[in-house]
Amino acid sequence: MKKEQKMAHDILGKVGGKENVQKVAHCMTRLRLSLKDDNKANIADLKRIDGVMGVVEDDTLQIVIGPGTVNKVAAEMSNETGLAIGEEAFVDESDLDFSERAALKKASLKEKNKTPFKLFLRRVGNIFIPLIPGLVASGIINGAANFAKNAGVDATVTWMQILLLLGSTIFAYLAILVGWNTAKEFGGSPVLGAIAGGILFNPLLADITIYGEPLVVGRGGLFGVIFAAWLMTFIEKRVRSVMHSSVDILVTPLITILVVGFVALYGIMPVAGILSDGITTGLTALLDVGGVVAGAILAGFFLPLVMLGLHHGLTPIHLELMNTLGSTALLPILAMAGAGQVGGTIAIFVKTKNQRLRNIIKGALPVGVLGIGEPLLYGVTLPLGRPFITACLGAACGGAFQAVMNTAALGIGVSGISLIPLIAENKYLLYFLGLVVAYVFGFIFTYLFGFKEEMAEGI
Repeated sequence: MKKEQKMAHDILGKVGGKENVQKVAHCMTRLRLSLKDDNKANIADLKRIDGVMGVVEDDTLQIVIGPGTVNKVAAEMSNETGLAIGEEAFVDESDLDFSERAALKKASLKEKNKTPFKLFLRRVGNIFIPLIPGLVASGIINGAANFAKNAGVDATVTWMQILLLLGSTIFAYLAILVGWNTAKEFGGSPVLGAIAGGILFNPLLADITIYGEPLVVGRGGLFGVIFAAWLMTFIEKRVRSVMHSSVDILVTPLITILVVGFVALYGIMPVAGILSDGITTGLTALLDVGGVVAGAILAGFFLPLVMLGLHHGLTPIHLELMNTLGSTALLPILAMAGAGQVGGTIAIFVKTKNQRLRNIIKGALPVGVLGIGEPLLYGVTLPLGRPFITACLGAACGGAFQAVMNTAALGIGVSGISLIPLIAENKYLLYFLGLVVAYVFGFIFTYLFGFKEEMAEGI
């Protein structure tokens, strides 16, 4: 049995069997399972499965496995359960026993008790998570092209033009992809969401004058796209509920596009534009005025967002900063959160004699250096407790340095060492020095105050 097959089989055994699985999905590092009865999951045993780096109990059960492996485990689990990845098993309440109905009721209450802000961030995360592989690949291609340009390569040679084409394509059509995913997330027709995104970024907007001024292509950015695509879904559902099935396919999308199209141009673009301007101006002012303190706070408190799986909700802010200013100064600061973990984990590796903990660190540290911090977070610092705090303190030092040096990134989707090619204004060395600052202080704080050998008992 292959490693991934065994992991999938073992995980199923600890979550109540394949009959208890409602839905199978995954992101870059986490296997996400929706269970029919959460009480049947043995969280303690799940954490002890070889290859599992951590478990997060949320609206879905999130099992941290790590990049490169999680997609293979998800595929094996899909084979065992018969569920396609992302497919939800049908639940007929008449077939449930009393305990299963109670569990369903508990899940329903749990859903109602979620805070609107957390739900909003998760929704935004769900919209952007499927786009991350493309954003990462495109960002790396753009970074390589920028390196080549800085090295004196002629940008007009064919292979450079091709690289620039490949690296920029996802950003050229990002509004359409975000619109598609937004409509899909809210249960509408994805193509209508894609049209919403296309409307707000259509070059023909520049020829239209509303409120006495010509429209600006992309005004409101991705915030406008998300709202317009959501409105497409809202209107589509309302129209379809009263439309006769014989003309539904013709009339419903027609009415939806007409209504939302006019509302988007007369209402959504101006409002989203104000929101977008407020966010970009506010963050820029925060970093300009707050400087060291702002950078330290942003980097130091970012890990809790990652811990809750809410960090993807910041993706549209990065993209809007790039769209408006050409780069995002927020990303290099937040990237220090992972660097602080790297330093803290190295300190633990140096101090501990626990062989299992050392093996976990050996497996998670390389991807942590490359900017994928969840294996370190769930496999090392968070389970140990205090090292999580000292890692955050190391991150704060790195974030303060990045804020003072005014580093910024030209792309998103990567972090750690991998972000170096995407740093703006050739400040590659300054960004790297910020990583070193976070590594060093994460190490010092953890070595001196964060870890004692008895913490490793039971790992």
